[in-house]
Amino acid sequence: MLFQIIRGANIYDLIAYVFAMAFVVFCTLPIHECAHALVAYKLGDSTAKNMGRLTINPVAHIDWIGALMILIVGFGYAKPVPVNARNFKNPKLGMALSALAGPLSNILMAQIFLFGLQAVNHFCDPASILWGAVYSFLYFAALVNISLAVFNLIPIPPLDGSRILSAVLPDKYYFKLMQYERYIVIVVFVLLLTGVLSTPLSWLSGLLLKAMNYIAALPFGGLLK
Repeated sequence: MLFQIIRGANIYDLIAYVFAMAFVVFCTLPIHECAHALVAYKLGDSTAKNMGRLTINPVAHIDWIGALMILIVGFGYAKPVPVNARNFKNPKLGMALSALAGPLSNILMAQIFLFGLQAVNHFCDPASILWGAVYSFLYFAALVNISLAVFNLIPIPPLDGSRILSAVLPDKYYFKLMQYERYIVIVVFVLLLTGVLSTPLSWLSGLLLKAMNYIAALPFGGLLK
């Protein structure tokens, strides 16, 4: 994503992109991880809270390799929040709900950014340098939040989708899959960096962005022609 921005954007869009990525790393990722910890805590597991992860302090959550990936390809991760399924009344459901909380927080934040983008689009002049930069910031922040949600919902370890999958997959198959987590992570990194995985993920993210942007435009009379 970074290289696409560099090739096709002006200096103001590039600056807006860097600020948006910084916001995602230091604000969005902590909220994503805190959402995991909060739902797990509400469902009876205090593991993350006891380890200082029930917070939006970025120091507790940032993984610098994952942050660098967000800057370069638009997909990345933070430090996984520890969850002990044995503390849930319904372990499978508890794991699924706590895992789903992270991507849902990204979707919510993306929708908020898109409402802001539509407000700028309708009430301000995006052609001006100032509002154009604000518009670009909101767009990039929304897009990366959506991308993070889509990426994390892939049902492979260590992503959130794998924990959601555990709710429907028999234990013997799930634990067998988790045995290969270390190797799967390497494969995912390679596929992202080579574009094999990032291309279809970007396509899905773009479709979701269009749908959510349409919703965001409804209070303002719909998308401008």
